[in-house]
Parts: sequence; C-alpha cells; structure tokens
Amino acid sequence: MDMDRATPGLSRRRLLKGAALAAVPYALLPDPRAGAQSQSVDYPPAEWRPASTANYTVSSRPGAYAIDRVIIHVTQETYSDALAIFADPQKKVSAHYVVRSADGHIAQCVREADIAWHAGNWTYNTRSIGIEHEGWVDRPEYFTNALYQQSARLTAAICAKYGIPRDREHIIGHYQVPGTDHTDPGPDWDWVRYIRMVNFS
Repeated sequence: MDMDRATPGLSRRRLLKGAALAAVPYALLPDPRAGAQSQSVDYPPAEWRPASTANYTVSSRPGAYAIDRVIIHVTQETYSDALAIFADPQKKVSAHYVVRSADGHIAQCVREADIAWHAGNWTYNTRSIGIEHEGWVDRPEYFTNALYQQSARLTAAICAKYGIPRDREHIIGHYQVPGTDHTDPGPDWDWVRYIRMVNFS
C-alpha cells in the first residue's frame, strides 16, 4: 500500500523524520515528569505532595525572613492522612515535609521559601522549616531506623543550606515553641541519636 496516498498530506520527508525519531532509544528522550519533579521540590529525594494554598503563606524566604530553626513534629496521624489534611483547604495547617515511618520516604508539601503553618506561633513559623514524622508520641515503634536516617539527612541538608547550627538550640521539638500546647515529638524521640545523625549526615 502506498502510504503517501492512503494518508493525505503525509509526505516522505515527514515519514523519514518519524522513522528517525522512532530509532532514538527511549531512554534518551526526556521524561516529561522529570522536569516538573525537579522544579517542585527543594530537597531532591522528596516527592512533591502540595498542601492547599489556603494552608500556608506565600513568601520569599530567606529574603523576607531568615530561616534559623528546624522544628520536629509527630503527625498523630498516618502519613497518608497527614498529606490529606494538608491538602484540605478547611484545615488551615501544613508543614514543609512529612517523613513516612516504614521506609523514611519524604513528601514536600510547602516550598521552603513559603511559610508553613505548623508551629502555632507566627514568629516561629516565619523563621523555621517544619518536618512532620508519621506516628504518635506514645507509639515509639513508628520511630524506625529509616525514619531517623532519612529525616536526619533532610535536616542536615536544610542546616547546610541556611547556615543553621546542628544543635538542640536550633533543631527543636514542637513542644519547645512558645505558647504551644503540643508535646511532640514526645519522650520517646531519641534526641541524642537524632542530633548525632544530623551531624554525621
């Protein structure tokens, strides 16, 4: 069958160009998701799972506000439920990152330049990065090796980026935020181990 006649307007040149493209190995073609993923996250190992824009304040940190704290949280929810809460515009809460218990997988929900609503204190929100960890304060089995390892690497990267000292004065628990009634990450969170891991990441 004559392809040029069967498909009006399909020239020999277009057929040759199509054949040449088909000969290019698929691995050499750009992944359409790759560009979007790399542009969406501040920490490359993370997955972009955006919070509702109703749940954080758009900003231009560290220009607008200096970032000098990392605040450690525990979700009191499952990983998937925490992401769903941050995506719900009625909830008025978010964090920059959520770390999954089972494997340490990290989701980024708010850009670091923006102000997540995680600390319950505006001043601390403006100056910090909030990291939620899947689990409950009274269920230490959720604080797995993978969770500690991946969270410590994330915190180390944040500290390096913004010049934050890797100590307990600058890496704090939610319970240390002035005016809070929260107790997370709770008495079972191993601060000595965590700070050591952050310093060796």
